[in-house]
Amino acid sequence: MTYTGEVEVGGSPDLQQAGDLEITKVAVGPMNNNAYLLRCVLTGERLLIDAANDPSTLLGLIGDAGLARVVTTHHHGDHWQALEDIVVATGAETVAGELDAGELPVPVAIRVNDGARVRVGSCELEVIHLVGHTPGSIALAYDDPDGVVHLFTGDSLFPGGVGRTTSPADFRSLIDDVETKVFGRFPDDTWVYPGHGHDTTLGAERPSLGEWRARGW
Repeated sequence: MTYTGEVEVGGSPDLQQAGDLEITKVAVGPMNNNAYLLRCVLTGERLLIDAANDPSTLLGLIGDAGLARVVTTHHHGDHWQALEDIVVATGAETVAGELDAGELPVPVAIRVNDGARVRVGSCELEVIHLVGHTPGSIALAYDDPDGVVHLFTGDSLFPGGVGRTTSPADFRSLIDDVETKVFGRFPDDTWVYPGHGHDTTLGAERPSLGEWRARGW
């Protein structure tokens, strides 16, 4: 079946094949958070991005194969409600941005900054630090062997705009980082997996960058 990235809480997950990486997207919790289970098809190793809520749903998705690590994209509570339960159940290594790690409910084993690499078996995710939604928000980029970049953006980039900020200075920081580190670097066919809602591509969003900057959100 064709991947759409359109998932609903209580509904079926959606599966995307990305070269050597298998991406399963599921929606959880009262704020319709997206969680992404990544599996290296060569080694079987798994990584979870944002243990947001509904630990039973996430553990059912993980199954008996185990979980090597769990990455939290930023410290807002709707993105880590299931984190402690997932870590206790699986023994997964915890990963988060350096500046947000202290706000999480569990100790963070690996605190990452811009340019760090996080492995999933034979696959590698690059950490991109995007300041503004929170001080330590991170995105994760995977460049699959077919040449398509898969970008997990947390709450820093959505269809229609960047993530919520609480001051003009934070907005300027976030739009600058997103424009420079994301749009300025990756091509239009880059697939964007946000923390809530439907997926998008950089090509679909690029024409609106000027509008976002002018409106200030």
